[in-house]
Amino acid sequence: MSDAADLPLAAAGSTGWVGELSLAYERAGSRTVLSRRAHRGPLVVQKSLYPEGEAICQSIVIHPPAGIVGGDRLALDVAVGAGAQVQLTTPGAAKWYRSAGAAAQQSLAFSVGARAVLEWLPQETIVFNGAIVNLETRVALHDDARFLGWEIYCLGRRLAGEAFGHGRFRQHVVVSRDGRRQWAERAHFAGSAPLLRAPVGLSGNSVFGTFLAAAPHVPDDLVRACREVVCEDGDGGITRLPGLLLARYLGPSPEAARHYFTALWACARPVLAKRQAVPPRIWNT
Repeated sequence: MSDAADLPLAAAGSTGWVGELSLAYERAGSRTVLSRRAHRGPLVVQKSLYPEGEAICQSIVIHPPAGIVGGDRLALDVAVGAGAQVQLTTPGAAKWYRSAGAAAQQSLAFSVGARAVLEWLPQETIVFNGAIVNLETRVALHDDARFLGWEIYCLGRRLAGEAFGHGRFRQHVVVSRDGRRQWAERAHFAGSAPLLRAPVGLSGNSVFGTFLAAAPHVPDDLVRACREVVCEDGDGGITRLPGLLLARYLGPSPEAARHYFTALWACARPVLAKRQAVPPRIWNT
């Protein structure tokens, strides 16, 4: 693995934290290695982990400030080379704090090469009342690459009795294969907007999320198995598109969303990634 390198410094006059992390993984014989790691500001990974053997490299993405405020900009760029297998996760929930007016931004860019597998399994994102959040995720798949991932969002702090009364949440997700768009989605929720309560929106729920499994072919048996998974608190649903399996969660509990998506991942991983589902140890800490 190469030594960590610093990216260029932020432009003078910029406000908020700028955290940028660029990672590249390669297959070296039977081992997946982190071949390049460059970062600027408070967004890092530490040592490569191999809890399942040398074929799968696990990295824990860490944002040391723990919270994101207005004006902060985070960017994660991950390139997975041909035949490599990578799992990314986070040590805890991400917290997006109330803003005085500036937006906080996060961009995720994942590129996955032929015969490669990338898993993006973060813990939930908590959007505080008054936060202004812009999120963008782009997944670029090549040839027969496979991707398994999820995102879970909580608008307001349920345990503190806080609703998302003001602020703004924007999200844009794009998945492509060999340069052709397979799926795209935009979401926009404003604090106290009618859409938060409407049946066509969040229907009064504060937690929502999406699980995504992308592969050249999604077997019928996998779709049936995922549809048999029970969502214990809230509503879940499965949709299949060409080369994609999508699951939604809508309900009151980020814990229930995570349990639901973990169960779906446990169904999908052996079929699409040819690996048994071994939950990351960091989830137990």
